This record gives sequence, C-alpha cells and structure tokens, in this order.
Amino acid sequence: MNIRAALIGLGLTTTCVPAVAAAPAAAADCQYPAQVLDLTNWKETLPLGSAGKPTEIRQPELATYTRSPWFTATPSCAGVQFRAAVNGATTSGSKNPRSELREMTDNGQENASWSSTSGTHTMTISEAVTNLPAQRPYVVAGQIHDADDDIAVFRLEGSKLYVTNGDDSHFKLVTSDYALGTTFEAKFVVHGGQVNAYYNGVLQTTISTEFSDAYFKAGAYTQANCDNSSPCDDGNFGQVVIHQLTVTHS
Repeated sequence: MNIRAALIGLGLTTTCVPAVAAAPAAAADCQYPAQVLDLTNWKETLPLGSAGKPTEIRQPELATYTRSPWFTATPSCAGVQFRAAVNGATTSGSKNPRSELREMTDNGQENASWSSTSGTHTMTISEAVTNLPAQRPYVVAGQIHDADDDIAVFRLEGSKLYVTNGDDSHFKLVTSDYALGTTFEAKFVVHGGQVNAYYNGVLQTTISTEFSDAYFKAGAYTQANCDNSSPCDDGNFGQVVIHQLTVTHS
C-alpha cells in the first residue's frame, strides 16, 4: 500500500492548495524632492538659465517643484537626484555648473548666516555620487561656504574622495577607492573655530579656521565645463543622489 492509500484508510487525506504569491509592495509615491527631503530651509540653484543667472527655486515654490533630470526624486522615492551638465548655466562667481541646495532660515525666506566661533553647526548627508563628467571627473558633494568662498568641501576626483581646506583641494584623502553609486555619510561639525569632517562616522580631519556669514550647501557641483570637458552637451554631467540631509544649529 502506498502512503496516499494508507492516509485514505485513516481518513487523513488533505487537499493540496497551490501556493499564492505575496502581493507586491505598494509602489513608492512621491512627486517632488521636498516629499523625500525636508527642504523647508533651503533654496535650489539649477544649471538652467544663462551664464551668471542660473535659475533659483525658493520656498514656497520649492515645496512642490521638480525638474527632471536636474532636480527630481528617484523612482523609488529613496533619494533626490541632483544633476549638473558641463554646459549648464553657472553662478556669477564660478565657471562650473551646479544643481545644489543653499541653506536658508525663516522657512526658506532668509539666507542662513552663522559663525564658526559661536554655537555648534552640523550638516549630515547620506549620499552617493552616481556620475562624473568626462575628462575632468570631479564633483563636489557637500560644502561649507562663507560670504567669500568655500571653507571645506567633500570633493570626488575619479575614485579619490577628499576633504578640502580653502584652496587646497587635496587637503585630506578620505578614500582612494570610491565606487560610483556607493552610499556614504558626509558630515561637518563646526564649533569653537574648528571644522571637523567625518566620513561614515569616522573623524577624518580638523581644520582650525575662523569665519562668519557661513552656510551649508548640498547637491552636485560639477567641477568641469565646456572649456575642459567634452562633449559639451547635456549627456556629460556630474550627479549626486542624496538620501538624507539634516542640518542643526545649537
């Protein structure tokens, strides 16, 4: 007697029910970058417009603004894509294009302005550099700026990620083998006339410097343009995806 026959004799047969596949997860639903990141106290500079006069998006418009592919939520709603092509419009003080947030206050109405010698000022970015321009594969993915110039930035050159110090673009090598698309945490803490820069939670360098009228910036600041990178078109760009962005002042 086979096993099934034995079970029938004992009244223990069961009906085989086909397995039912689990229902797929609901699709992510976000139309605007401000639904992914808290952009209350930021404005966005786009690589669109004309030389010296790029497009700026401020609150309250920023709360419901998107411009693909330059500033848009990712399809999964897990991040915000910032893209700047080498042929993009630039600010008056730079030859390079950017899709970048600038820190603001008062619900985005006023420019942020703080000092390295008063209080504690922190910016933390969870981000990934996903594309570099040709010939000059450099992108800045987070900055401290004052009224005149950048104080310190996270700058990727090929596979080498640096923290800069003023005009010293290679001040501290953070890693020499960064792979595009890898998410990392960049963090600046400014206090007592010092800038502490962290990579994935580990202190990388401390820069002693006093400055005022300061603010944070985050996004993709492509360090290439049509004079030094070819082709000169929309398909040649730097790109950063930011997954989380927080700024605190105390």
